[in-house]
Amino acid sequence: MKLSPIVMGFFYLGLGSLFTYLAIQSASSNGEIWSVYTIVLMVLATIDFVYAIRFFVLKRRITELKKKDDNKKR
Repeated sequence: MKLSPIVMGFFYLGLGSLFTYLAIQSASSNGEIWSVYTIVLMVLATIDFVYAIRFFVLKRRITELKKKDDNKKR
């Protein structure tokens, strides 16, 4: 089963949001922003946000290539 880049983008966007939320909760409960757990969660959130952006850009490029290919066929 293939998933579209948009679905994967939203999936990674959700994961990034979840990790950001968990990092904020960790920082507020411990009172320490620079704990290892908080830093690891923020690194994971950053990676997920980057993947989400890359999937959205990929979908845009695929759409542009399809338009370009359709225009050549005419």
